[in-house]
Amino acid sequence: MMKQKWKIFFFLLLGMNIIIVVALVTAVKAPIKDEAVENQKMVSGSYVPLKIQAEKEDLNQVINHYLEKEGLTGPIHYQVVLGKYVELYGTIPVFSQEIQMKLAFEPIALDNGDILLQQKSISVGKLQLPVSYVLKFVRDKYKLPEWVTIQPNAENIYVSLQKMKLKSDIHVKVDEFDLENDDIRFTLLVPVK
Repeated sequence: MMKQKWKIFFFLLLGMNIIIVVALVTAVKAPIKDEAVENQKMVSGSYVPLKIQAEKEDLNQVINHYLEKEGLTGPIHYQVVLGKYVELYGTIPVFSQEIQMKLAFEPIALDNGDILLQQKSISVGKLQLPVSYVLKFVRDKYKLPEWVTIQPNAENIYVSLQKMKLKSDIHVKVDEFDLENDDIRFTLLVPVK
């Protein structure tokens, strides 16, 4: 009698483990839809262009101050660091633990003044997770500015600086975003009407 109870418990436990593994594999392999990015045209009208050159260290402070001030780090804290690449540091909850995550992106300055961040590398603890799954998790769980669009299937992030709302209707467009040579140049478009 005792031997049969042991077998029943064993098969129940085995069945629960199989269900959990199937659920995790299904979640990781589920298709992901990318959000469409509107092709923004450069701002026109009565604006005076002001050229600005920045260094990575200064821009790091501005970006993370903005994230904190706007309350965008939310319940899951994350940080953006400009180094050789644009790096996103954060965590992913797995069962009852938080696993450290680092995503690195190569920035590309677009002709319309926006930035495209192309995924370069990914590190999620010692886990080997698909890039699209991690980007979908970041898109769904992290509180990001409305002008940042994550496209998991394309493995990139579109930063629409033209949609960024600044005081006095000032607009920003990037002219150069070369992190390796610390050559970061923007144009502020300040309204004159």
